[in-house]
Amino acid sequence: MPKSHYEDRDMLEMIDIGVENSTAIRMSGKITKDEMTRVLSDTKEKIKRYGSIVIYEEIESFEGVELAAIVEEFKYLFDVGLSNIKKVAVVTDKKWIEVIANIEDKIFRKIDIKCFSMNDKELAVKYLKDA
Repeated sequence: MPKSHYEDRDMLEMIDIGVENSTAIRMSGKITKDEMTRVLSDTKEKIKRYGSIVIYEEIESFEGVELAAIVEEFKYLFDVGLSNIKKVAVVTDKKWIEVIANIEDKIFRKIDIKCFSMNDKELAVKYLKDA
């Protein structure tokens, strides 16, 4: 059976937004352990280099996370924590993701989390540059 075009591309793709101390990702589909490990490794490296980071998440679609990927994220949080994350920009047109991001903003009070629409990607990057 031939692969679909989605199977050939990363579901969690690292992107460059022009902000040195950022971890920037584009998500679509289901997140795998390997993808999560790669992103968390990049995040650790940037924290070592810059002391604190900002995160850019562009979410096209979201179909879940492999259990192994969640385990990787918990290991990372236990090892590194959240204190080095200053701002998070969530770029999406999915209302339910906006709701979750707004709840996270209230829970993680030391991290400034803000949502932007897909049409406002430049504003999201500017928001992170002002960190």
